[in-house]
Order: sequence, then C-alpha cells, then structure tokens
Amino acid sequence: MWPINNGKERIHQPNKRKLLSQQEIKAIESWVSQMWTYQFYKTARQIVSTASKTLKFKYKMIGYGLNRVVYDLNNGYILKIALSEVGLISNANEAYIYNNCNKEVKKYLCPVKEYGLGWIIMKKVDTKVSIREYTKLIKLELKFLRYGIIPIDLRLDNVGFNENNEMVVIDYGLFTMDLISPFLRRLVYPRANDR
Repeated sequence: MWPINNGKERIHQPNKRKLLSQQEIKAIESWVSQMWTYQFYKTARQIVSTASKTLKFKYKMIGYGLNRVVYDLNNGYILKIALSEVGLISNANEAYIYNNCNKEVKKYLCPVKEYGLGWIIMKKVDTKVSIREYTKLIKLELKFLRYGIIPIDLRLDNVGFNENNEMVVIDYGLFTMDLISPFLRRLVYPRANDR
C-alpha cells in the first residue's frame, strides 16, 4: 500500500538520487517479504535482532520500537525500516503527509528525503527534548489540528529540534490528514486492502 495523491496518482520519490545502494534496498525487500513470519515473537528486541541479521547493515542502530527500527546513515539522515504491518503503514503515512500537507505545518515535520516499500529516509534532528518543552508541544498540536491534521501519538518522545532550534515531529506515522491517509484508510476499511 503506497500513498495516493488525491486518490488518482501515486506520489513519486522526492528526488531521483538514492541514499541507499541497490544491495541495501534488496536487503530491505527481503526483510519485508519475510517479516510476517516473526510477528509472534515475544518481544520487539527479538524481531529487531532477526531483522538486523537479515539486513546486515553497516549503519549504527540508534533506536527501535514495536513497529520500526532506526539506523543512522552517518550523513545527516536516518533510515526507518518497518518491523510490522503498522511499520509499513507508518512509513507510507509519513511520506504521504509530508508530500501533501499544508506548507504552514510542513515546516514542523521532519523532512522526508526518500522512501520505498518498507523504508523511509528522513533528516536527522536533535532528539534531546526536555519536559520543560511541553508547552511548545501543546502549541504544535494545535497548529496541526488547525490545518486538518490529527496528531495521533504526538508526545515529547516523538519530537526533536531542527538546525534552527524549532520543534519538529520526527515520528508522525500515526498522524492522519484525511481519508486518503494510509493509516486511517487501513483503520476505516481494513478488508479493502486485503483484496
């Protein structure tokens, strides 16, 4: 499932330049094709360990959750790889929202550089956010709502600061902007995607 622009056409890669090699993309495709067999592992750490063995990346893993693992590409960008169906949807959703949202809120989203099935590359930002920044987070939430974006799972762990020291959202995979949004479409029409 890939983001759709106005329901009529696919969104194209933001640029033609690739930050990943063909070998790395093939490794991700291999992982995505078999990740379903590992969904019943007891912990996210077990799934991440299995994914790492399949991917064999030279990059440093800088974090993971239940649905995605994050690598530092050592060039100012990070790579998020899906660990589950929700991870696939989150990556697609981030690409869709970033490429289709109002410019007034786009500046508060971590920029998407490239993406493909099961992966997304985004700008790396400083993720050290203090609890004292909670007021900024509330104001940010109101900005998203004002422009028609429902910021599901917006919390201090999912924001960082860009080079201009402005708060940006680094994980907006569960945000929804409209019924075309991959995340909301999957929730509203769960069987439609299985056909």
